[in-house]
Amino acid sequence: MLSSIWAIFLKDLKSELRTRYALNALFMFVVVTISMILFSTAGEVVSGTLLSGLLWVVIFFSAMSGLSRTFVSEEDRGTVIFLQLATRPSVVYFGKLLFNFALIFGLNLFIVIAYLLTMENFKVKSFDVFLVGLILGGIGLASASTIIAAIIAKANTKGTLYPVLSFPVLLPLLMTTINMTQLSIEGATFSETIGHLRILISYSAVVIIASYLLFDYIWKE
Repeated sequence: MLSSIWAIFLKDLKSELRTRYALNALFMFVVVTISMILFSTAGEVVSGTLLSGLLWVVIFFSAMSGLSRTFVSEEDRGTVIFLQLATRPSVVYFGKLLFNFALIFGLNLFIVIAYLLTMENFKVKSFDVFLVGLILGGIGLASASTIIAAIIAKANTKGTLYPVLSFPVLLPLLMTTINMTQLSIEGATFSETIGHLRILISYSAVVIIASYLLFDYIWKE
């Protein structure tokens, strides 16, 4: 099973590196969004609390512009039937999930580096807390985005439906990651963020388990 999951991951990775559709959309969105934030706040002192929220706004909308292609690309290329015949639904799900993990981690790394270089008031005092929050937030974001992408793959209005469905599902995750980022700016320790860590871990675990149980029905519809 692991070899099949890895094969699905490599297939998506090679396809993305060949077309660069999601990569170009993601990175261009990040550059444009951060540029707009810089222009709109030029000459003003922006608090670290506000910048924490803006960071996750950039991450959320950047993810929405690229992760929706996870299953839509299969529909566009007509490879859905081949995958349904070739392997089990759980293999497809975990292969796509692994690809989204890699994509969101690369995206987050790029956003954080650009953010730290351009936002003068964004000073992280507890970098370990910030890094753990970023990783757990990325896992939760990729987990929820994968199953939602499968749900909207056959819809006629994929572009507008994806963020509409994603936002209420991701809202608890976004609120928790924003709070944890604020605490990392204030220099909080892990003991002070234990409640947020439990929420992030529980969120990802529940979403992944629920997605695994439901994906068989979604994939065959």
